[in-house]
Amino acid sequence: MDFSNIYVSGVVIGIISLIITGVFHPIVIKLEYYYGKKSWKLLFAIGILCVGISLFSSTHISIFTGVLAFSLFWSCIELFKQHKRVLLGRAKKNPNRNYE
Repeated sequence: MDFSNIYVSGVVIGIISLIITGVFHPIVIKLEYYYGKKSWKLLFAIGILCVGISLFSSTHISIFTGVLAFSLFWSCIELFKQHKRVLLGRAKKNPNRNYE
């Protein structure tokens, strides 16, 4: 069996995507807990920065920052969903914060 034509790029991108998604899940929860839904602006700004870096980088850096950027954009959406879960009592409220 000849393994000289095996390309692992897709698998590596998949693993990186899984790790980034796994990292952002608790980040979204903590951001909503401490800062509320207004912290979406920070995630969005970092996402835009990552898109810019992705556009002008070499292949591997471009792939990583592109995946990171769109994970950040998705995290903006998840932040609003997390806020709604908190208001519905499905997630922990921060007792030191004022909710709508």
